[in-house]
Amino acid sequence: MFGYGVVLIVATVGTWLLTFGARWVALRAGAVVAPDDRRVHDRPTPIGGGAAMFVAFLAAMAVASRLGQFHSVFQGSSEPLGVVLGAAAIFGVGLLDDLREVSAPAKMAGQVFAASVLYLFGVTMLYFQVPFAGFVVLSNDLEPLVTVIWVVAIANAVNFIDGLDGLAAGIVAIAAAAFFLYSDRLFKAGLLPAESVGPLLAVIACGVCLGFLPHNFHRARIFMGDAGALFLGLLMAASTMVVGGHTADQFSGRTYFFFAPIFIPFFILGVPIVDTAFAIVRRARNRAGVASADKQHLHHRLMQMGHGHRRSVLILWAWTVVLSGLVLYPTYAKKGNAMIPAGVAGLAVLLYTLFHPGLRSGTDTDGLPVEPETAAALEDAVHGR
Repeated sequence: MFGYGVVLIVATVGTWLLTFGARWVALRAGAVVAPDDRRVHDRPTPIGGGAAMFVAFLAAMAVASRLGQFHSVFQGSSEPLGVVLGAAAIFGVGLLDDLREVSAPAKMAGQVFAASVLYLFGVTMLYFQVPFAGFVVLSNDLEPLVTVIWVVAIANAVNFIDGLDGLAAGIVAIAAAAFFLYSDRLFKAGLLPAESVGPLLAVIACGVCLGFLPHNFHRARIFMGDAGALFLGLLMAASTMVVGGHTADQFSGRTYFFFAPIFIPFFILGVPIVDTAFAIVRRARNRAGVASADKQHLHHRLMQMGHGHRRSVLILWAWTVVLSGLVLYPTYAKKGNAMIPAGVAGLAVLLYTLFHPGLRSGTDTDGLPVEPETAAALEDAVHGR
């Protein structure tokens, strides 16, 4: 764990220090997000935290490349270079959108390009387990398509959930830490090759989020913007692909089909993935574009229920901890597999009951006036972004 600890410290401290500079530059460059109807924050806030994250990521990768522990990762594979180039591409797309808003098709094209870079350098899925369907080997024609879909889905899931101070950074930090621990178990069980870059990316993603949180937790002094959210999404997508998509055996602590590694991201990133699924259904039902902004995401609904800004964030962090715990408990305790399906089903029903797209709580999705008492509660609850 020594090498991973060094990289974690570099990513965390680097992001924390660089964010001071990013905020200073953003304020002087006029890169400030003003309050409007689409957002929750109530005062102009600089944007550009994603730049600090990206530079700290480069520093952490550079330090890792000099550590003997990661010699096989950097010398035996083209994946690290592919991740750096892909991250640079998607960061650039997000930064451009932060500074001067680009169209949804152009933004999507940039994400597809970043995912294609990953594929060209070997950061892709090769095969995976599917419950009840057995072992699936992807053909050469399907590999690039699956890579693009995976990266675009995870990147946009993180971007959608970035609606409250500290929410996206906290969720990704928890998810990345959980995925690293799971990857470590795979490695120790002999199911993950030493040259896999997946665990390293998870540690760096966790570190940059931990370093950014002191600046971003309510009230935020800076936002990560699309540049930061899409960048974090790509790191998580790349990490999960090279672990789940390169692991030929299922693993949980015992043998159980439910823990095919490719399905782990659906649990550790369950909150943003569910939020994205609800958003797609909601916008399709309203005949709106998928990229259309609204204020009906999970975090908005929590605030409409009367939870404050910080409490809403902490509740969704707690959901991520619970979902990650469902993954990690059987791998460490070597028991408890039987409780997983029932636990997941129960959480899914509860989540749907509280947050399903048709729910009207606090404010009407069709824009109808809300009750005076509800409006007052919302006004008291909304502080910051």
